[in-house]
Amino acid sequence: MAGGEERVRLSKRVFIHSLHTYTSRHIAQYLDSCVVGASLIDEADPESEEEETVRDEPANKSKQGTFQVVGTTSAKSEEQKSSFIAAEYTNLTHEELFHHLMESDVIIYNITEHAHQIDEASWAVSALHKEMEAFSGSKMFILISTVMTWALSKPVDPDDPEFPFTEEDYRRRKAHPNFKDHIALEKLVVKLGKTNPSRFSTYVVASGLQYGMEEQVFHFFFKTSWQGEVPRVPVFGEGSNIIPAIHIKDLASVVQNIIDHKPKPQYFLAVDDSKNTFEDIARAIALFGPGKIQKVPKEDVYLTQDLTQTDIDSLFVDLRMEALFLKENFNIHWVCENGIVENAERVTEEYKLARGLLPVRICVLGPPAVGKSTVAEKICKHYKLHHVRLKETIAETLANLEAYVRAEEEDDENDESLAEAQEFLETLKENMEQNEGRLDDQHIIRIMKDKLMSKPCRNQGFVLDGFPKTYEQAKELFSTDDDDDEMEDARSKIPPHHKIIPEFVFSLDATDALLKKRVLNLPESVVEGTSYSQDKFLRRLVSFRENNSEDETVLNYFDELEILTEHIEITSDDDLEYLLVMEKVIKSVGNPRNYGPSSEEVEQEERRQAEIRLREQAARQAEMECKEAEETAQRTQRWEEWSQHLEEAKRQEDELLEAQSVPMRHYLMRDVMPTLTQGLIECCRIRPEDPVDFLAEYLLKNNPQAE
Repeated sequence: MAGGEERVRLSKRVFIHSLHTYTSRHIAQYLDSCVVGASLIDEADPESEEEETVRDEPANKSKQGTFQVVGTTSAKSEEQKSSFIAAEYTNLTHEELFHHLMESDVIIYNITEHAHQIDEASWAVSALHKEMEAFSGSKMFILISTVMTWALSKPVDPDDPEFPFTEEDYRRRKAHPNFKDHIALEKLVVKLGKTNPSRFSTYVVASGLQYGMEEQVFHFFFKTSWQGEVPRVPVFGEGSNIIPAIHIKDLASVVQNIIDHKPKPQYFLAVDDSKNTFEDIARAIALFGPGKIQKVPKEDVYLTQDLTQTDIDSLFVDLRMEALFLKENFNIHWVCENGIVENAERVTEEYKLARGLLPVRICVLGPPAVGKSTVAEKICKHYKLHHVRLKETIAETLANLEAYVRAEEEDDENDESLAEAQEFLETLKENMEQNEGRLDDQHIIRIMKDKLMSKPCRNQGFVLDGFPKTYEQAKELFSTDDDDDEMEDARSKIPPHHKIIPEFVFSLDATDALLKKRVLNLPESVVEGTSYSQDKFLRRLVSFRENNSEDETVLNYFDELEILTEHIEITSDDDLEYLLVMEKVIKSVGNPRNYGPSSEEVEQEERRQAEIRLREQAARQAEMECKEAEETAQRTQRWEEWSQHLEEAKRQEDELLEAQSVPMRHYLMRDVMPTLTQGLIECCRIRPEDPVDFLAEYLLKNNPQAE
């Protein structure tokens, strides 16, 4: 490695556009874990172990020999900066973006997910080519494109349609109508890289449909399988088309090899060795959930909101491709060389871990009538878990066995599974007849274990309601044979019993007096025919207290496994009590580990909230109108009362004035008016110069009182 020491120790700055997208993010994460030039080292080279050690170490952005990853991201994801990104840029102008491109050694644009990235990539490669002479060193431009630019290519050999395409056939490729802009950009990138490859080299990687981690185009099928809401995973159309695909980490490894090797060819196919059909892939994914597929009309795909037009076009591609150049010239450490079908279990585990889809396993215990089922139902609703109750599980098992046996008999198939199911069904019925409708513990344990090991419970999780009841039942239910452990350990680090044993145990309790009072207050229609009749309830309560007073109890079993039990005391029948219980449960369990509400559920919830707001607004409006009407009526009433009082006061005042004026009027008419009248007559007769003075003197002289 002495000759290669210098070439592998120089750090490279890699610019990746749209780091928030699936492909770009995982390529960035992969490159961050790599050493520059690591793919140039042969696997047999003893020093390659040293390189792998460096790869596993935490990234040090200033460390010599590493990839320094920078790039653009959306404004929404700006706050969620990843640890493997040295710098993220948002809302850049072309001038600012070009400045960052000029500072980088490698520029990567991904156009597989969003068509609007094509114009940006076209501008970037053209701008770099134009300023090629101003480069401080050589630069590399890598375009991550899609095999959809080959979708309508004619077979290489018309006599042998199964003969695969290779990189050498790229000039004969013909794009899907919706991907003509993609192929135009591919041609531009290849063309601009021929001017001066030593200064500016360009490469196109035609990627197969990408899978792995949180998934992209196949996400709909993984989500459908995981949720288990439909009995079969849909396959749109016949499903016989061959889909070229590649694991996202293998695609990132191809990019790493191109950066390190700087190969002479400019066009590469990035596909794994599989020749899986759409049906093969859907069937492999379905094993993660219901286990079965159903072919539906091709047109139904357009009714699926989770699939974009690009996804739909990609799912119906039919191409046989072989990446010969990668195999012969690159040093790729394949993750899924044989494809998604043969690596379905690994890909499924990646999907669950990347999405955080981990099951929540809860056990709720307590005496009869304490409210276990009420709390369990609330937990199931909040976390979207499966409610597992003993009685319902036994009834479900019997119904499923009868349906299976009946269906298989109609098909006239006498295989081992039918015989086994029939034998188990007969055993259960016979045992129930002997025990007056009850089952022995060995059969109960088998039924409950099968339920907890079912795909829905393994995927989402469960709430085990009031079971197991004894230490022995717990030990039998959650234990497994040593041989089974060894077989399972070969495939997984988690033994089977750990996959069904509860993570959280809640023990509800209440005083006997409260429990008896609660049962006595139940309506007869609810109590009739159930275990809440007085005699049965008291026997169950006594049995529970006895089982939990011994040294070996169910709670002791969980303590031995170092599973913390949270004890919750129920003190009343109020609904508020259960709200407090749920607060404790949520605080202990944490956030849900599954998908949030679907778009339909979000829409329904928004509609429900809007209706509530409208009702509240209408109620407030009606209340305001009613209040205004009352205030108006009160004002009118007060105004009328005030007007009446005012009129009455005025009337009384007039009457008072009238009454007070009578004596004065009498006095004037008797004593004043006669003299005044006589004075006025005299004034008119004599006509003095000053009538007023004359009249005043006349009244003084002729005043009757003066006499």
